Amino acid sequence: MKAVVQRVKEASVSIKNETESLKEMSRIEKGLVVLLGVGREDGEEDAEYLAEKISNLRIFPDGNDRMNLSVLDAGGEVLVISQFTLYGDCKKGRRPDFTFAAPPEAAKTLYQKFIEKLKARGVKVKSGEFQARMLVKIHNDGPVTILLESK
Repeated sequence: MKAVVQRVKEASVSIKNETESLKEMSRIEKGLVVLLGVGREDGEEDAEYLAEKISNLRIFPDGNDRMNLSVLDAGGEVLVISQFTLYGDCKKGRRPDFTFAAPPEAAKTLYQKFIEKLKARGVKVKSGEFQARMLVKIHNDGPVTILLESK
C-alpha cells in the first residue's frame, strides 16, 4: 500500500451526483488527509502497518511548535480517499500504466479494512466514496506532506 499523508487545517471531498453537480460528502477540520493506493501484492498486514504508522505519526506541533504530536494527541480527524493512481507507472511512454494497482474488488476490501483499523485505534475517520469521481479540497498546513509505503 502507498499513502500520501498531508497535515491539514481543513479538507473536504465532494462527489458528482446524477445532475452532475457537486455534493459535499465529508469534511474535516484539523487533521490528516490520506490518499491511499492499494497494490496487487497488498494484504491485510499492509493495512494494519499503515493504520498503525499514520495514527501515531508525530507531525503536529506541540507547545514549543515542534512536530511532536500524533493526530490522536492533537485531537484531529482523518479524511481517507482512495487513490489508485498512486500505482501509476510512468517509466515508459506518456500514459501511466496501472498494472501494479489492485483490482477494484480487492482494493475496496483493503481500503475499508484500513479505515476500520484506524477507527479501532480511536481515530475519527471520514472518507470519500470508493471508485467515485471526486473533488478533494485540501488546505495543507505547513505544508507537511509525508509519503509512506507498507513494503
